[in-house]
Amino acid sequence: TVLAYLLLIPGALVVGIFHGLFAALIALAIQKWGRMSILLAPIFWTALEWVRLVVTGQLWNALGYSQAYHPLLIQPANWGGVYAVSFLIVMINSIVALLIIRRTKWSIAVAVSTVLVVFYVIVFSKLMPASPVPTSDELSMFVVAVQPNVPMNPVKSAGEIKTLIDRHVSLSTNALKPLPGYAPQRLVIWPESPMNFTYGSNKTFQEFVANFARQNHTSLLFNSLEPAPDNGSYNSALLVNEEGRLISQYDKIRLMPFGEYVPLPQWLPGASLISGLVGEFTPGSNYTLMPFGDRKAGVFICIESAYPWIARRLSHDGADVLINISNDGYLGPTAVMRQHLANVIFRAVENGRPVLRVTNSGLSALITEDGQVNDLTEPFQADVRVWTNSRGEARDTFYTRHGDLFVHICAGITLIILGAVMARRVLDRIARFTG
Repeated sequence: TVLAYLLLIPGALVVGIFHGLFAALIALAIQKWGRMSILLAPIFWTALEWVRLVVTGQLWNALGYSQAYHPLLIQPANWGGVYAVSFLIVMINSIVALLIIRRTKWSIAVAVSTVLVVFYVIVFSKLMPASPVPTSDELSMFVVAVQPNVPMNPVKSAGEIKTLIDRHVSLSTNALKPLPGYAPQRLVIWPESPMNFTYGSNKTFQEFVANFARQNHTSLLFNSLEPAPDNGSYNSALLVNEEGRLISQYDKIRLMPFGEYVPLPQWLPGASLISGLVGEFTPGSNYTLMPFGDRKAGVFICIESAYPWIARRLSHDGADVLINISNDGYLGPTAVMRQHLANVIFRAVENGRPVLRVTNSGLSALITEDGQVNDLTEPFQADVRVWTNSRGEARDTFYTRHGDLFVHICAGITLIILGAVMARRVLDRIARFTG
């Protein structure tokens, strides 16, 4: 326990560096150009959030995520990602700071103008045109989202395993029964789970899954531990069709640090003594789209929701709907569960796709392309939801087409300003030295 708490300190220090750099940049700008330079804060903050993700692989609780549960306020994400919302938040706070330190007619005029700009940006983002994904005459797909609430303690006995599998089956079949028999597409989703299904090496489980799919006339998407090169293992999402055949596999690309791999070099003393909470996994490399009739789904697993480029790449490659399977049970009844959901909400708005979020122990939900959270489940309860998805709901946003263009512009401006400030300081020192 003591070691676990001590390991939090280096991470906090590293992440704190970027807040320190932000403060330093503001201080340098004010020193050079005066107090009005505080209006550069949103540019610096946005650029450093992106740099933090690039350098550390960590963007958890970026400032924009604080507004995830206010759909109207997060619409700028459809052109600038979560970074655009962070930018607008810091812009408003910069105006407040400016009015505190310099209350003049000019600063008041700038403050009023900035508030109006932020208002119109939010409104325009809501009305911003998007390119619709080509639709077909096909009926909606029926989706059964199963939240089995598998306990986090290791499941060892055959009796426990049978009980939990029966829970998956009963929740699924009870939800399928009321659906009309003519439905052209039915999909059951089982979430990422601590049960660790192993489809590839377990003939009995393969037969069980095939029989389930055929008997219930449904496709089945589920999480499985699959073999990887060099005796490794993938954390995978597998799709079995109505005929009981495996037709698609997505291997998790971005793994959870200290959960699924240890991000420490092996030469570091004591590194070999630390193991992943879940195990040691091999990262996948292919952004696989899963076919459902003539439509496609992009599946991302658990913490991959915190990496904007994964959902964007799947959407850009042609996904009509996004599916996030996750296991948040290890987090316990903490605020982190809602923070994780906040990431998924942004992935929906950024890419103009509904996201079907199916979790082991909550929070499961259907998230619309404009960020509305529907049918939210309670945490740590077995539950099931039935949703419909129409291909016409998907639309290509500016963010899907162009990615992090906005934050790249902010980063470029930051570099130019930093270069100008540092160049001036160097010239001043040279002048003092030679004078």
